[in-house]
Amino acid sequence: MPENKSIAIDELLNNPEIQKATSKVNQELLERREYRPPVCDVFKKPYTFLEDLDEYSFDIDRETKNQLPGIIDNKVQAIRSTDSPSESIKEQSSKPRRIGIVFSGGPAPGGHNVISGLFDAAKKANPDNKIFGFILGPDGIIKNESMELTQDIVDRYRNLGGFTMIKTGRTKIDTNEEMLLSKQTCKKLKLDALVIVGGDDSNTNAAFLAQEMKNDGVQVIGVPKTIDGDIQVKGAKGKVLCAMSFGFHTAARSFSKDISNLCTDSSSDVKYWHICKVMGRVASHLALEVALQTHANMTLIGEDLADYVDKRRVEKAEKQGTIDYTAYGMTLRHLSRLICDGIVRRAAAGKNFGVLVIPEGVLEFINEIQIFITKLNVIIAEYNNTHDKTFHKGFPSLEDKLGYLRRLSRQSREDKNFAVWNTRDDDLFNDIPEFFQEGLLMERDSHGNFQFSQVETDKIIMGLVTDYLTILKEKGQYKIGIEREFYRQTLEHDGLDPDFYGPVLFRNYDKNSYLLVKESIMSEKTLRQELLKENAIQKKEKIPEAVAAIYKKSVPKFKTQLHFYGYDGRGSDPSRFDCNYTYNLGLTVFSLIANGATGQMAAIKNLEYDFSDWKPIGIPIAPLMRLEERKGKLTLVLEKSIVDTESIAFKVVKALREKWLAAESGDDDYRRPGPIRFTGSSEEDKPITLQLNAIAKR
Repeated sequence: MPENKSIAIDELLNNPEIQKATSKVNQELLERREYRPPVCDVFKKPYTFLEDLDEYSFDIDRETKNQLPGIIDNKVQAIRSTDSPSESIKEQSSKPRRIGIVFSGGPAPGGHNVISGLFDAAKKANPDNKIFGFILGPDGIIKNESMELTQDIVDRYRNLGGFTMIKTGRTKIDTNEEMLLSKQTCKKLKLDALVIVGGDDSNTNAAFLAQEMKNDGVQVIGVPKTIDGDIQVKGAKGKVLCAMSFGFHTAARSFSKDISNLCTDSSSDVKYWHICKVMGRVASHLALEVALQTHANMTLIGEDLADYVDKRRVEKAEKQGTIDYTAYGMTLRHLSRLICDGIVRRAAAGKNFGVLVIPEGVLEFINEIQIFITKLNVIIAEYNNTHDKTFHKGFPSLEDKLGYLRRLSRQSREDKNFAVWNTRDDDLFNDIPEFFQEGLLMERDSHGNFQFSQVETDKIIMGLVTDYLTILKEKGQYKIGIEREFYRQTLEHDGLDPDFYGPVLFRNYDKNSYLLVKESIMSEKTLRQELLKENAIQKKEKIPEAVAAIYKKSVPKFKTQLHFYGYDGRGSDPSRFDCNYTYNLGLTVFSLIANGATGQMAAIKNLEYDFSDWKPIGIPIAPLMRLEERKGKLTLVLEKSIVDTESIAFKVVKALREKWLAAESGDDDYRRPGPIRFTGSSEEDKPITLQLNAIAKR
């Protein structure tokens, strides 16, 4: 036996090979940091200027004019470039500037490259320009907590995911005191401009900051960030100005890779339905892209459910000379029936497994749930506004909350003008599961929004699905199809005639390759009765083992695995598309600042086309805002974009649903999107959603 030699741990840790193997710096990281994204043609010349594009207009909310008079008349601005600038352009471009930048809201892949692009452009224009990063989001502006960003810091985070460089936060600057403190911070730092990288609420904040700081000489520029993909901008005539916010492509690819792995697992182990909930609180863009990336067997698109019409109910009501208003819009119960239909049909083809994709905000598109959420938002907001303590502190337990709702319902009986919560609402609410009641009554987020990510949407839907599948199983309608050749071999192995027992056992023996046991056979007892009725066995005879085995194989066991995809995707290292997109957004930000813009959102037009067609622009934020209810009050916010059910991307998914369900013999149509490799040439250069819509436009 060789003698064991004791090696000191310090000696091991000092070994260069061990240090290399355990270092946080690996080859992939080095390649990412060294990558330099290509720049749009307009940035290849040394000087840029802005050109107003009068062909784009917006339908402007009257209240926006009242609240944002200083920036409401902003135009869409194209960034142009020149080799021979005027003296004023030269002077504007090279004058020393101090610029602050902040991340606001949840992380999205590519944020660091917005900073990289801004930093590189600023230093190229004038090496004395300074960029300051506010720490932990808008709180950093309010509290004046910032750091100057240096070349070393910026280089460390190039092309990397997350918002780690300066962190992020969800504070909204929406009070007079917070606005005053923010103005004081900008004054103390002698900022010429402030850049806010965020979603719809954050860009709304940018508009109000631009209005407030205009007279102080501080420019404010927004940058569209959200993995949900719900910041998309069109002009009044439908022309697309911003096809997608940054981070969407990476998150969708990250989710799709994992869900594709589940498709592979599902078709290998053939016993699980994988239920995959993906982020998307208000819009189903991520679910739509995941469907295109993976070809999951079923994908729910909330916007499609909202447009649902139950034609059978409509026709029935018409025959009776009435109108059935419940036929318009999807109910939770009917949604569970549609899912069950797909599960039962796949089982009939021998596939008692599959993958279902659900957007986290799908409940917002269910009429009955939407009404509950709207009413409860008002109740909670009104209570918070009129009491010293919040609704959730005033009523800590579920029973306390339900008691308060009961009191409101009694009030509706006594006061006919009180309609926010009536006895019918109370009765319906008490019929839903307790855990779902708790979910609907949970605390709203800082913007007054219902927190769909905290609700077990998948559990709610699959609970109804499981209950209904049990009913279908008891009726004999939910069966696993038996492959004809397997049936034949099993019976012949025991010396039985398959053609004799076939018509006795199956309802489709002369038709399909997958055989379905008769609906009347729901147990071994009913199997025996059927065999006796058809004289296949005598009274004292046992059921032949081969026949019993076939029956047992036809009995489905519905097993699910639940998965949530959200935080992992938003923390992923960006795809090449998002790296290029965000770097050019950073360059766009500096061009807007250098040319005096404020209240604009940096964007890249023509994202859906080849990189050579990308056009950097500034979009006025104020005209995009609409009055929406937040915390029980009408508030101006940037309007979110939902899935357009008339878009080519959605129509393609709808047309391929049957193919991807694959409720027939043969292989499933699963697609393997592969990982975000960043290196190599085979990775797609844009989201499939954008590719399809671009093809349609051409």
